[in-house]
Amino acid sequence: MLPKIATPKYDMIVPSTGKSITYRPYVVKEEKILLIALESQDEKQIEKSIYTMIEACLDGNIKINDLTNFDIEFIFLTLRSVSVGEGIKLKMLCSECEEPNDVKIDLNNLQVKNNDFDKKDLQIKINDEITMDLRWPSMGDRSLDNSTGTEAIIHMVAKSIDTLYYGEETIAMADTPFKEVLEFVESLSSEQFNKCMEVLVKTPYTGYDLEYTCQKCGHKNERELKGLADFFQ
Repeated sequence: MLPKIATPKYDMIVPSTGKSITYRPYVVKEEKILLIALESQDEKQIEKSIYTMIEACLDGNIKINDLTNFDIEFIFLTLRSVSVGEGIKLKMLCSECEEPNDVKIDLNNLQVKNNDFDKKDLQIKINDEITMDLRWPSMGDRSLDNSTGTEAIIHMVAKSIDTLYYGEETIAMADTPFKEVLEFVESLSSEQFNKCMEVLVKTPYTGYDLEYTCQKCGHKNERELKGLADFFQ
């Protein structure tokens, strides 16, 4: 019988919850799934392969659907840094002369931006009687929603309402039929709806501040990499 290769274990903090989780690097079996998905250039297949990889590498009872989008970004890129090395190479075009440049990204310098919010930042006063606590949408919210355009934005706001306070009454949205929540959101005025959107556009994200000098023209380029797509160029 062939020996089993031991893999190291690490700890990381989940950005949205501040809780510590244990994980291991991904191995060839899992990386193969991702590479096949990347070759297909199918966004849904790539997304599914990333979820599969994360589930395989995390210890404990972590549910993908409970994680936010910025959790997924941060966890995956952290996995990648310990699995294939802290640095990844990207080919970036110079903003001045459009010359392709080979640039190395140090994943140790990743940042979860906009993550210094307080709970009160997620509270919206609708009127003198109604106040709402919002939450960042989870992957489960996103995966079960096939709406598009304006409807998708309205659904996102509805799914982001965590608790509603009406006078002395506290209403948990998790215990309320989504149809009723949606009807409530659609009854908001434009001003009230925009208050919600102003909060949700500040959703945290995984970012990387990149600076490099063009090898051809010497122009100093500055760019922020934002979201997983920017790290697969």
